[in-house]
Amino acid sequence: QVQLVESGGGSVQAGGSLKLSCVAPEYILRNCGMGWYRQAPGKERELVSSTRSGGSTTYADSVKGRFTISQDNSKNTLYLQMNSLETEDTAVYLCAACPAYYSGGYPRNFGYWGQGTQVTVSA
Repeated sequence: QVQLVESGGGSVQAGGSLKLSCVAPEYILRNCGMGWYRQAPGKERELVSSTRSGGSTTYADSVKGRFTISQDNSKNTLYLQMNSLETEDTAVYLCAACPAYYSGGYPRNFGYWGQGTQVTVSA
């Protein structure tokens, strides 16, 4: 059973910053692509950012220039640094691992998911 454990969510005012963490097994981080999704009430789950071996990354247009994905394999941790937060960023953020395939450079059908961490941005 692969466990992904997110942390770092919370409440912040617009313009503020948060850094999310996702602890994953070492072999997962070393061998799988990783991603951050978010799901807001009444909206579809959205791929926020992803990374894969070789260092390539993707970002949703809505977060480009504000969010940065990274990972520290020595700490078994995937990160999402979120700056200049907006009220529209309010959602549950979920860590995902091991996409089944890539389409157009974007990962699809992740095999493993965390439980999520709530991010609330107020005006």
